[in-house]
Amino acid sequence: QVQLVESGGGLVQAGGSLRLSCAASGSISSSLVMAWYRQAPGKQRELVATLNRGGKTNYEDSVKGRFTISRDNAKDTMYLQMNSLKPEDTGVYQCCAVWSGIVNWGQGTQVTVSS
Repeated sequence: QVQLVESGGGLVQAGGSLRLSCAASGSISSSLVMAWYRQAPGKQRELVATLNRGGKTNYEDSVKGRFTISRDNAKDTMYLQMNSLKPEDTGVYQCCAVWSGIVNWGQGTQVTVSS
């Protein structure tokens, strides 16, 4: 099973930026799709952004134009650049990736945006 480890979370003021990283123990270039999810306190986990093997990206409406998902195959790392952060972006952010039909999850990283 591939291990995923997130980093880059923290506390930031509204309007600020953070870049999350998701380092994989396997080759991300062979992953069918990779994604970022988040879960705010008291809410269900929601899909934030996806990136498929062909490079196509999709974003949840509230983050379009502010967040960018990308990957560096040479480093086996996926990123989520988050700009113009809002308090409602607060939550635990998890990365996931699909290899051979198996969904692998990271442990999550906390993002807190203060107003």
